[in-house]
Amino acid sequence: MRRTVSTLAIAGSLIAAAPLVAFAQGLPGLTIFSGVEAKNQLSYRLDFGGNSGSWDRYRFRIGREKVKLAIAQFAIDYPNYFKGTFDPKEVELLVNDKKVAIDEVKWEKENYVIEIFPKEPVPAGSNVEIIFSNVKNPNSGGMFYFNCRILTPGDVPLLRDLGTWIVTIQ
Repeated sequence: MRRTVSTLAIAGSLIAAAPLVAFAQGLPGLTIFSGVEAKNQLSYRLDFGGNSGSWDRYRFRIGREKVKLAIAQFAIDYPNYFKGTFDPKEVELLVNDKKVAIDEVKWEKENYVIEIFPKEPVPAGSNVEIIFSNVKNPNSGGMFYFNCRILTPGDVPLLRDLGTWIVTIQ
């Protein structure tokens, strides 16, 4: 009887843990010792699992509580050890779940930054999602910090920090 109960308990915990493993790539979970305060971590989703060496779609989200000012430009920098590739022609910007026209996307490979210029400034208090399609994940997995900085309309050209997406590639 004890053996049966033990087996059922172990099987039940494995079954309960399976959805957590599947959910892990959906949003950043508990990140300990990242060097980034929880209030500065931004949520994301990798549509195709974040497997090293494979193609993926990154969905970088910025909640309305972070968008305190209008945004004229997004600058997303990433570490020099991220050896993946981006397709600047396959970037979308959703504001409050509606697609917004983009004027230009610049990928500066040498400086490890992607700049996105919406045709019209993103209004303050908006939910924002930046979608990168046709991303080739790096061949070696790891944890990669993508930092988001913004420029507001008519602002002195100094980028303001908005937060960090801590992306895990397996």
